[in-house]
Amino acid sequence: MRRFRTLPDFSTETRARARGFRRIAGVDEAGRGPLAGPVVAAAVILDPADIPAGLADSKTLGAARRAAIADEIRARARFAIAEASVTEIDRLNILQASHLAMRRALAALEPAPDLALIDGNRMPGDLPCAAETLVRGDAHCLSIAAASILAKVARDAIMVDLAREFPAFGWDRNAGYPVPAHLAGLKRWGVTPYHRRSFAPVRKILYEEKKISH
Repeated sequence: MRRFRTLPDFSTETRARARGFRRIAGVDEAGRGPLAGPVVAAAVILDPADIPAGLADSKTLGAARRAAIADEIRARARFAIAEASVTEIDRLNILQASHLAMRRALAALEPAPDLALIDGNRMPGDLPCAAETLVRGDAHCLSIAAASILAKVARDAIMVDLAREFPAFGWDRNAGYPVPAHLAGLKRWGVTPYHRRSFAPVRKILYEEKKISH
Protein backbone atom coordinates (compact mmCIF):
# COMPACT_ATOMS: atom_id res chain seq x y z
CA MET A 1 0.00 0.00 0.00
CA ARG A 2 1.36 3.42 -0.94
CA ARG A 3 2.16 5.75 1.94
CA PHE A 4 1.58 9.47 1.59
CA ARG A 5 3.93 11.90 3.28
CA THR A 6 2.20 14.15 5.81
CA LEU A 7 2.98 17.81 5.27
CA PRO A 8 3.35 20.25 8.17
CA ASP A 9 0.51 22.66 8.88
CA PHE A 10 -0.23 25.73 11.00
CA SER A 11 -2.52 24.04 13.52
CA THR A 12 -0.03 24.13 16.41
CA GLU A 13 0.47 27.85 15.92
CA THR A 14 -3.27 28.43 15.56
CA ARG A 15 -3.93 26.72 18.89
CA ALA A 16 -1.19 28.78 20.52
CA ARG A 17 -2.67 31.99 19.09
CA ALA A 18 -6.05 31.02 20.58
CA ARG A 19 -4.29 30.92 23.97
CA GLY A 20 -3.08 34.49 23.51
CA PHE A 21 0.40 34.01 21.99
CA ARG A 22 1.16 36.21 19.00
CA ARG A 23 4.90 36.02 18.21
CA ILE A 24 5.39 32.27 17.87
CA ALA A 25 8.84 31.08 16.85
CA GLY A 26 9.62 27.67 15.43
CA VAL A 27 13.09 26.49 16.41
CA ASP A 28 15.23 23.71 14.95
CA GLU A 29 18.89 22.82 14.54
CA ALA A 30 21.10 21.24 11.91
CA GLY A 31 24.34 19.39 12.39
CA ARG A 32 24.10 17.21 15.47
CA GLY A 33 25.47 14.11 13.70
CA PRO A 34 28.50 15.33 11.71
CA LEU A 35 32.10 14.83 12.82
CA ALA A 36 33.08 18.36 11.84
CA GLY A 37 31.77 21.91 11.86
CA PRO A 38 29.44 23.85 14.15
CA VAL A 39 25.88 23.05 15.06
CA VAL A 40 23.47 25.66 13.69
CA ALA A 41 20.01 26.65 14.93
CA ALA A 42 17.33 28.86 13.42
CA ALA A 43 14.28 30.53 14.92
CA VAL A 44 11.47 31.67 12.61
CA ILE A 45 8.30 33.67 13.23
CA LEU A 46 5.95 33.20 10.28
CA ASP A 47 3.36 35.76 9.28
CA PRO A 48 0.06 33.83 9.32
CA ALA A 49 -1.13 35.91 6.36
CA ASP A 50 2.01 35.33 4.28
CA ILE A 51 3.36 31.81 4.73
CA PRO A 52 5.79 30.66 2.00
CA ALA A 53 4.63 27.71 -0.06
CA GLY A 54 6.44 24.39 0.04
CA LEU A 55 7.52 24.37 3.68
CA ALA A 56 8.49 20.86 4.77
CA ASP A 57 11.01 19.01 6.88
CA SER A 58 14.36 20.06 5.39
CA LYS A 59 15.45 16.41 5.14
CA THR A 60 12.70 15.74 2.59
CA LEU A 61 13.82 18.52 0.23
CA GLY A 62 16.60 18.58 -2.33
CA ALA A 63 19.34 21.17 -2.00
CA ALA A 64 18.06 23.47 -4.75
CA ARG A 65 14.50 23.40 -3.42
CA ARG A 66 15.71 24.05 0.14
CA ALA A 67 17.72 27.05 -1.03
CA ALA A 68 14.78 28.51 -2.96
CA ILE A 69 12.39 28.12 -0.01
CA ALA A 70 15.02 29.55 2.36
CA ASP A 71 15.08 32.69 0.22
CA GLU A 72 11.30 32.95 0.54
CA ILE A 73 11.45 32.52 4.31
CA ARG A 74 14.12 35.21 4.67
CA ALA A 75 12.05 37.58 2.54
CA ARG A 76 8.69 37.01 4.25
CA ALA A 77 9.31 36.00 7.89
CA ARG A 78 11.22 37.18 10.93
CA PHE A 79 14.17 34.92 11.60
CA ALA A 80 17.51 34.56 13.32
CA ILE A 81 20.30 32.03 12.83
CA ALA A 82 22.98 31.18 15.38
CA GLU A 83 25.59 28.51 15.98
CA ALA A 84 27.64 26.78 18.63
CA SER A 85 31.26 26.18 17.73
CA VAL A 86 33.26 22.98 17.60
CA THR A 87 35.01 24.08 20.80
CA GLU A 88 31.63 24.51 22.51
CA ILE A 89 30.43 21.14 21.23
CA ASP A 90 33.49 19.42 22.69
CA ARG A 91 33.20 21.31 25.97
CA LEU A 92 29.45 21.00 26.53
CA ASN A 93 28.44 17.88 24.49
CA ILE A 94 26.40 18.03 21.31
CA LEU A 95 22.97 18.19 22.95
CA GLN A 96 23.88 21.11 25.19
CA ALA A 97 25.66 22.87 22.32
CA SER A 98 22.51 22.46 20.18
CA HIS A 99 20.47 24.03 22.97
CA LEU A 100 22.99 26.87 23.24
CA ALA A 101 22.59 27.59 19.52
CA MET A 102 18.80 27.57 19.94
CA ARG A 103 18.98 30.04 22.84
CA ARG A 104 21.21 32.32 20.77
CA ALA A 105 18.81 32.21 17.81
CA LEU A 106 15.81 33.03 20.01
CA ALA A 107 17.69 35.84 21.75
CA ALA A 108 18.54 37.38 18.39
CA LEU A 109 14.93 37.55 17.16
CA GLU A 110 13.41 41.04 17.02
CA PRO A 111 10.83 41.61 18.29
CA ALA A 112 11.30 38.89 20.89
CA PRO A 113 8.96 35.88 20.62
CA ASP A 114 6.46 35.12 23.36
CA LEU A 115 6.39 31.36 22.58
CA ALA A 116 9.01 29.01 21.14
CA LEU A 117 8.07 25.71 19.51
CA ILE A 118 11.14 23.49 19.85
CA ASP A 119 11.74 20.47 17.63
CA GLY A 120 12.33 17.28 19.62
CA ASN A 121 11.54 16.10 23.13
CA ARG A 122 14.28 17.86 25.10
CA MET A 123 13.63 21.36 26.40
CA PRO A 124 16.61 23.73 26.39
CA GLY A 125 17.16 25.60 29.65
CA ASP A 126 17.21 29.36 30.18
CA LEU A 127 15.04 30.24 27.19
CA PRO A 128 13.97 33.89 26.85
CA CYS A 129 10.28 33.02 26.50
CA ALA A 130 7.69 30.33 27.12
CA ALA A 131 8.33 27.15 25.14
CA GLU A 132 6.93 23.78 24.12
CA THR A 133 8.63 20.76 22.57
CA LEU A 134 7.19 18.88 19.59
CA VAL A 135 8.47 15.45 18.60
CA ARG A 136 9.09 15.43 14.84
CA GLY A 137 8.03 19.05 14.86
CA ASP A 138 9.73 19.68 11.53
CA ALA A 139 7.31 17.23 9.89
CA HIS A 140 4.16 18.60 11.56
CA CYS A 141 4.60 22.32 12.33
CA LEU A 142 5.17 24.94 9.64
CA SER A 143 7.21 27.27 11.85
CA ILE A 144 9.58 24.47 12.86
CA ALA A 145 9.80 23.27 9.26
CA ALA A 146 10.84 26.79 8.23
CA ALA A 147 13.49 26.82 10.96
CA SER A 148 14.78 23.42 9.85
CA ILE A 149 15.24 24.72 6.30
CA LEU A 150 17.10 27.88 7.34
CA ALA A 151 19.35 25.97 9.75
CA LYS A 152 20.21 23.32 7.16
CA VAL A 153 20.91 25.82 4.36
CA ALA A 154 23.04 27.99 6.65
CA ARG A 155 25.07 25.06 7.94
CA ASP A 156 25.61 23.60 4.48
CA ALA A 157 26.99 26.97 3.36
CA ILE A 158 29.41 26.98 6.30
CA MET A 159 30.65 23.51 5.38
CA VAL A 160 31.15 24.53 1.73
CA ASP A 161 33.36 27.38 2.96
CA LEU A 162 35.33 25.06 5.25
CA ALA A 163 35.79 22.61 2.37
CA ARG A 164 37.76 25.25 0.50
CA GLU A 165 40.28 25.24 3.34
CA PHE A 166 40.30 21.44 3.73
CA PRO A 167 39.16 19.94 0.40
CA ALA A 168 40.30 16.38 1.14
CA PHE A 169 37.28 15.60 3.35
CA GLY A 170 34.49 16.40 0.88
CA TRP A 171 32.58 18.61 3.31
CA ASP A 172 30.95 20.48 0.41
CA ARG A 173 29.27 17.17 -0.47
CA ASN A 174 28.84 15.39 2.88
CA ALA A 175 28.43 18.39 5.26
CA GLY A 176 30.84 16.73 7.69
CA TYR A 177 28.82 13.56 8.22
CA PRO A 178 30.78 10.31 8.75
CA VAL A 179 30.41 8.96 5.23
CA PRO A 180 33.15 6.66 3.86
CA ALA A 181 34.95 9.44 1.95
CA HIS A 182 35.12 11.62 5.06
CA LEU A 183 36.34 8.76 7.24
CA ALA A 184 38.97 7.83 4.64
CA GLY A 185 40.18 11.44 4.57
CA LEU A 186 40.32 11.48 8.34
CA LYS A 187 42.50 8.37 8.43
CA ARG A 188 44.81 9.66 5.71
CA TRP A 189 45.14 13.32 6.63
CA GLY A 190 44.34 13.37 10.32
CA VAL A 191 42.24 15.71 12.43
CA THR A 192 41.62 19.35 11.48
CA PRO A 193 40.73 22.25 13.81
CA TYR A 194 37.13 21.86 12.64
CA HIS A 195 36.74 18.23 13.75
CA ARG A 196 34.80 17.43 16.90
CA ARG A 197 37.35 15.77 19.14
CA SER A 198 34.70 14.43 21.51
CA PHE A 199 33.12 12.30 18.75
CA ALA A 200 34.26 8.68 18.76
CA PRO A 201 35.75 8.35 15.21
CA VAL A 202 37.79 11.54 15.70
CA ARG A 203 38.81 10.57 19.22
CA LYS A 204 40.00 7.21 17.88
CA ILE A 205 42.22 8.88 15.27
CA LEU A 206 43.71 11.16 17.92
CA TYR A 207 44.38 8.16 20.17
CA GLU A 208 46.11 6.28 17.35
CA GLU A 209 48.21 9.34 16.47
CA LYS A 210 49.24 9.66 20.12
CA LYS A 211 50.30 6.00 20.26
CA ILE A 212 52.39 6.40 17.10
CA SER A 213 54.09 9.55 18.41
CA HIS A 214 55.13 7.66 21.52
